[in-house]
Amino acid sequence: MAAKEGAFEWPWQYNFPPFFTLQPNADTQSKQIAAWCDLVLAYYRHSKQYILDVREAQSSQLFSNAAINRKLPQEAITTILAALERKGHVEWEDATKQVRCFVMWRTPEEWAALIFQWVVNKGMTNTVCTFYDIHSGDDASDQEFYGMDLWMLKKSLRVLHAQGKAELMAGTQADDSDGGIKFFS
Repeated sequence: MAAKEGAFEWPWQYNFPPFFTLQPNADTQSKQIAAWCDLVLAYYRHSKQYILDVREAQSSQLFSNAAINRKLPQEAITTILAALERKGHVEWEDATKQVRCFVMWRTPEEWAALIFQWVVNKGMTNTVCTFYDIHSGDDASDQEFYGMDLWMLKKSLRVLHAQGKAELMAGTQADDSDGGIKFFS
């Protein structure tokens, strides 16, 4: 995925050493976890990433600030991911192992609404689109969902299907990457 133009702007807390240690006071810790959740979502949105590998997280720039020589402990990363999961922004690839997770900086419902609005604006209701048309096609190149990972796209399109706004069509590939969808008006 190509990152958005421009450098990511880190929040002020990222350069504050205590931010990298879960605070013992419950109120302070609650605010700290909320700030970390916001940071994770903003960082993943900026870089258009969707997958976080817990084994590599602690060494990533997101959870490690070399300028102040601080890393967020693994237990704290787990706590933050659990908070994001409760809010519907993280889904585990394998819930029993919790090694890799999908970070949803927009919920499937939010993506579904954006995609359907694009379909309506482009006059593409009652037509069939391939998954490729939506996440990599020329008509979508100026959309936020352009370049979206296939798993998130399919999850979002299933929302439109459940709402009666679309019908999914299976592809021939094992991962259904060549599938399609017909949008209804």
